[in-house]
Amino acid sequence: MSRSALITGITGQDGAYLSRLLLAKGYKVFGVLARRSTNTLWRLRELGIADDVVLLDGDLNDLSSLIRAMETSRPDEVYNLGAQSFVGSSWQQPILTAQVDGIGALNVLEAVRICNREARFYQASTSEMFGLIQAEKQDESTPFYPRSPYGVAKLMAHWATVNYRESFGLHASSGILFNHESPLRGIEFVTRKVTDAVARIKLGKQSELRIGNIDAKRDWGFAGDYVEAMWLMTQQPEGGDYVVATGETTTVRDMCNIAFAHVGLNAEDHVVVDEKFFRPAEVDVLLGNPAKAKRTLGWAPKTSLAELIAMMVDADLRRVGS
Repeated sequence: MSRSALITGITGQDGAYLSRLLLAKGYKVFGVLARRSTNTLWRLRELGIADDVVLLDGDLNDLSSLIRAMETSRPDEVYNLGAQSFVGSSWQQPILTAQVDGIGALNVLEAVRICNREARFYQASTSEMFGLIQAEKQDESTPFYPRSPYGVAKLMAHWATVNYRESFGLHASSGILFNHESPLRGIEFVTRKVTDAVARIKLGKQSELRIGNIDAKRDWGFAGDYVEAMWLMTQQPEGGDYVVATGETTTVRDMCNIAFAHVGLNAEDHVVVDEKFFRPAEVDVLLGNPAKAKRTLGWAPKTSLAELIAMMVDADLRRVGS
């Protein structure tokens, strides 16, 4: 019999790539969909799988709807990817971020505990929990020091996952994913903001890219690679916590240089630093140590940053051009 999976945040970047991965493995894929906005399915359509998943009405802040989704889908695996995921917005919407990213994760854990404790649970944790870094390279033992309401909310969800694993014996795992991008990334995120601007500048539709802290360093990988790590966590004999990263860090400045160079342009001719895009509390450097994921899961990233940025720029050239 084929296995089934229930995904919150199925219409997001990671939800779309994870759905494609699971469908290819023969899963029946169900997704929880909060119907608050239009054009929510574009990522699933972009991957050609919109008609292959089953969408269930539900909301991370409505436990009853999550219980109904569990009862309908009867999942072997539950992936909680739903979140208010833009760090910058979390200062403007701290309570919403706490409710969706923190309490929402707790609601999914409760639905699993109530309906099927045998289901394997995955929580989308984040490198933003490390924040003001306490070690040069961050791994599963590095202390957390979140620097945004987003990071604080995600830390609650992370510890709730650990607590439900230890309190109720759930097979519950957290993937502490460092920045992962793709052509499906939202336009508000810095990598996609850059690649979209590069496409528009190349095609003569704008002349400059206004951006914040270009000296911030991030560990960037490809979302299509990272969802494989999510699935591998749920296949282990026991739940656990895993850092998923490339192990390399790059400045926003250098990422811009890669993107502009891909279309034969010089970033310095077009990039303008604008202080209005700086965060109230900045995370200057993030650099993950994925040794445990490589050792235990057999996982390693396949896509280089240059390949990733080229993929994103090419996708945005097609979008802007059409």
